[in-house]
Amino acid sequence: MAQGEPDQVPADGLTTRQRRNRPLLAIHTGEGKGKSTAAFGLALRGWHQGWSIAVFQFVKNGKWRIGEETALRTLGRVHEETGQGGPVDWQVMGAGWSWRRKQGTENDHQEQAAEGWAEVKRRLAAEQHGLYVLDEFTYPIKWGWLDVDEVCRTLADRPGFQHVVITGRDAHPQLVEQADLVTHMTKVKHPFDTGQKGQRGIEW
Repeated sequence: MAQGEPDQVPADGLTTRQRRNRPLLAIHTGEGKGKSTAAFGLALRGWHQGWSIAVFQFVKNGKWRIGEETALRTLGRVHEETGQGGPVDWQVMGAGWSWRRKQGTENDHQEQAAEGWAEVKRRLAAEQHGLYVLDEFTYPIKWGWLDVDEVCRTLADRPGFQHVVITGRDAHPQLVEQADLVTHMTKVKHPFDTGQKGQRGIEW
């Protein structure tokens, strides 16, 4: 595939413009490094296009701020001050969802995950954002905290032009089947294998 041209054109009756301007469900899964990093890269592209960006981190510890979070929050402020790019809303389950009356007091992770997904559903119904990054979202599904049938149905029925990117290992087969874009990160080598801990600027 050269210069973004597809290998084949389906006989679906759609114009090139209609086919191009279709909201995508993307999944970044696998054992390798880079799933979230790639999703946040898409968020940067979306911000440049002026989209409203929403990031929901479903597993990360709220006390651990990664570099992409700082960068995207800063870009959100740039949008507020200058109008450049798009708005950014970053939610971290471990820090307590921002709409909760009491943040960071709930120890039931399953309940927090369900509440986070309920908020995503509300925003999808309201067509609130152009791009949703559901980071580490495969795990609440894998652990049985969320019903995969209901998740797939909600994503399939989302209205308007809303891209969704899901990250995490062990993506459920139903999600993989439904997705428009699936990338499987395969680990070949990793410094962790030789006992090296995570590095500043590489892991966070």
